[in-house]
Amino acid sequence: MKLLLVLMSLVLLVPPPAAAQKYRTAAGLRSDGTNYGLTVQQVLLPKATLEGLAMFAPRERSATLMAERHFGILGPSLNYYFGAGGHVGTHKDDGNFWGFDGVIGAEYKVAFIPFVISFDFKPTIEYGSGDWNRFPTAFSIRYIFLKKKKTGIFRALDKL
Repeated sequence: MKLLLVLMSLVLLVPPPAAAQKYRTAAGLRSDGTNYGLTVQQVLLPKATLEGLAMFAPRERSATLMAERHFGILGPSLNYYFGAGGHVGTHKDDGNFWGFDGVIGAEYKVAFIPFVISFDFKPTIEYGSGDWNRFPTAFSIRYIFLKKKKTGIFRALDKL
């Protein structure tokens, strides 16, 4: 009986995966304090996005593409996510470089306005660069261009 209570408690404490984010396409700005750039996220599957980054620093330019998996925290407005991808870039001192990226973070769909804010940790492994790895954290704010399609009983209200 105690084992059953423990298992039921664990099931209730584990957050269910998000059915989907509250958007399909969002784009905006990203910064870690020294690098600034553009970020675009596109929902591919109900719980998965593809994110592209174009980052600029005084002596460096890079482009990153990552696949991310999202999980809900207290509903679909607050998500945590993790993923992986790769990047290429050029540095004025070191020349061209490339590498692999990981990412873990959290995002929040702001209520009543079409914006998503996120904070993440994105460690990288570098090849052809003076740095062989990096451990940046960054803040992003994205405008929602395409909202998630409504389903269910409230779908008829969209036609009014």
